[in-house]
This record gives sequence, structure tokens and C-alpha cells, in this order.
Amino acid sequence: MMLQGENILKQYHHKGGVINALDHVSFTVEKGDFVTVTGPSGSGKSTLLLSIFGLIRLSSGTIVFDGRRIDNINDRQLTAIRKISVGYILQGFALIPYLTTIQNVMIPLALEKVPGKEQVKRASEILDYVGLADRMEHLPGELSAGQQQRVAIARSIVHRPKIIMADEPTGNLDPSLSLEILDFLKKINQENNITIMMVTHSPVAAEYGTRKLHLNDGRIIKS
Repeated sequence: MMLQGENILKQYHHKGGVINALDHVSFTVEKGDFVTVTGPSGSGKSTLLLSIFGLIRLSSGTIVFDGRRIDNINDRQLTAIRKISVGYILQGFALIPYLTTIQNVMIPLALEKVPGKEQVKRASEILDYVGLADRMEHLPGELSAGQQQRVAIARSIVHRPKIIMADEPTGNLDPSLSLEILDFLKKINQENNITIMMVTHSPVAAEYGTRKLHLNDGRIIKS
């Protein structure tokens, strides 16, 4: 088992009372799974994704990743895990506008202090893999939306993570580009055995999952 959450609770306190964004959620993810997380707006999908590796801190509950409990470790330890083992893909691409394509992709390697020549080699290989070998020196503003998302995908896998956390990765794309990105994520999952956990509001995207979780009011109502 790669990832397990047990009785995850995330509460927000407001003047009107307490809101359970995640209400005692439990789940398991095996290595190589492609897990899609669906549910209506406000159901807790993104909160779940961001809370697993500590970008949002839980109120209570247990998370075990790769045999190690991680909900009770400090921010420095969580950062180290994210840096080595986790890739993130976001709806808004999150590319740095003044860096070239290859420079954006090299960011995770620079954080790991990988030698410069190795950074260039690995980033070049990944950009070739995602079909952007001829766009390495372009700035994000010179790329289409689909190309920008492929750069974001390349950045998410260049450090060879164990799991990718994708939050609405096709939310800013038209239907044909969405299918292109989804097919590519499926390719990464199958060819590299990289586990993917993807939040989506799209029924089409949800069908790409080998496992599906559906949330409503902070609870998993279907798995």
C-alpha cells in the first residue's frame, strides 16, 4: 500500500459554527493506481488533495505514505518528502513567466541540488518525452494552454516522484486539449508506474481512473 488515510478530519471555525471540510474520510491507494476524486463544488476534493502531504494541516486523523506516518511530522520533514516523492499539477499551470520552458522544468532538480549538467540532461529528456523538445527556450507566454500544461506535467515528473497529485489539471483547457492531457497522464501512469491522484469535476476525466472516490459534504460516499 502506497498511501492510506484514516478518519481524516479538517475543520474550519467560523462565526456561524464549525464546518467539516473533511469529515472522517478514510481511503487507500495502491502503487500504480490512477485515482480520480470527484464531487460537487465545496465537497472537499481539493482540501483532501492538499491535506495529504501537509499543504493544509489536518485537525485530526492519520496519513501513512510509503510505510511512514506523515500527519504528525513537522513542516521541514513534509517539505523533504514532497521534494523527493511528490509531483503536483495545478489547474493554473503555475509556471514562472520569466523562466524558459527548460528552466521551469529544472526547478525540482535545482531544489534537490542535482548538478547543473544533470539538470539540463534530465529536463531535456522529459521535455522530449512530453513532445516539447522544440520549445525548450520558449517562455510560458509563448506557449499554448495545452503546451503550458505539458510543461507543468514535465516539471511534475522530472524528479521521478512516486506519486502525482493533480488538482483539476484540465480545468483551463478546451475539450480536445483536455483529452490530450488526460491521455498523457494515463500514459505516464501506465508506462512509468507512477501513482496518480487527480481531483476533477469532469465525468469524462473521472473515467480515466482505475479507482474512483466521490465526495459529498466532506465525506466519501462512493469508492
